[in-house]
Amino acid sequence: MRFSFRYTLGHMVKRILVTGGAGFLGSHLCDRLVSMGHDVVCLDNLFTSQKSNIEHLLGQKNFEFVRHDITEPIMLEVDEIFNLACPAAPGHYQYNPIKTMKTSVLGAINVLGLAKRVRAKIFHASTSEVYGDPDVHPQPESYRGNVNPIGPRACYDEGKRAAETLFFDYHRQNKVNIRVVRIFNTYGPRMHPYDGRVVSNFIRQALAGEPITIYGAGTQTRSFCYVDDLLDGFLALMNAPDDLPGPVNIGNPVEFTIRELAEMTVELCGGSSPIINAKPLPADDPLQRCPDITLAQTRLGWAPRVQLREGLARTIAYFRSIDLAKFRAPTPNF
Repeated sequence: MRFSFRYTLGHMVKRILVTGGAGFLGSHLCDRLVSMGHDVVCLDNLFTSQKSNIEHLLGQKNFEFVRHDITEPIMLEVDEIFNLACPAAPGHYQYNPIKTMKTSVLGAINVLGLAKRVRAKIFHASTSEVYGDPDVHPQPESYRGNVNPIGPRACYDEGKRAAETLFFDYHRQNKVNIRVVRIFNTYGPRMHPYDGRVVSNFIRQALAGEPITIYGAGTQTRSFCYVDDLLDGFLALMNAPDDLPGPVNIGNPVEFTIRELAEMTVELCGGSSPIINAKPLPADDPLQRCPDITLAQTRLGWAPRVQLREGLARTIAYFRSIDLAKFRAPTPNF
């Protein structure tokens, strides 16, 4: 018998699969779901994720970890699926671009096939990268993007676009109950210190007293969403009416230049690292990236609450608490 529930304790418990569950976002999502009393299956191949992210959950009765690569099928009985599996930092997804594409496409096929078989509701973590280097600003969900299909970022950009196609085709053809979110830049505790993302790079360099290296002139803009706000959006969409399959932008619409982020990081770290223009802007790197979150605000009642200064301070505190010697760069790109 299938049943409905809400994401609060005191309601029917569901068994929930989180692919990529040991990663930065996945581990925080597992925390939320476990604390709500649901039975959580965390699936991860630990390529760019850390088992230490979920170590505190391993003794919980309603949590289990399965080491598995989602490019291979898996047979489970679950009520809901959150599909977060895919390397997301440019250096990681460009390290093995064919595998990245397989993770997005074959991974989507495998989790959608599972959802179809067991009639599970399924959530897909897509990305703002589907918009490419946008010529519409800010980017609404209706914007179809400006993506170079043969560039060095295409394995991720086009892989995520293809995954969205599969989700909506399974929805239309097989009546699979889907939710698709497009994630904009997110940061917070448990970011891998060597993931190559701008927030983790700047914090690591500032804490070590090293120069802060920026790409290009540092005038390119990003919007930064704190992980807690992002997860609020995830759960709001998953619990939304079935007439909202997505895609829905989830991100912070307040823009900062990369140089402004560098200056704030140095200030909050209490150091005096110089900011240098060390490298040219990478190929196909967007000059602007900012979400239009009107849909999330009107249909989900969601908007980010954590300001960049507050979230950055929390993230810096996390970086101060870890031993960098226990981390290794997942790929040689960094």
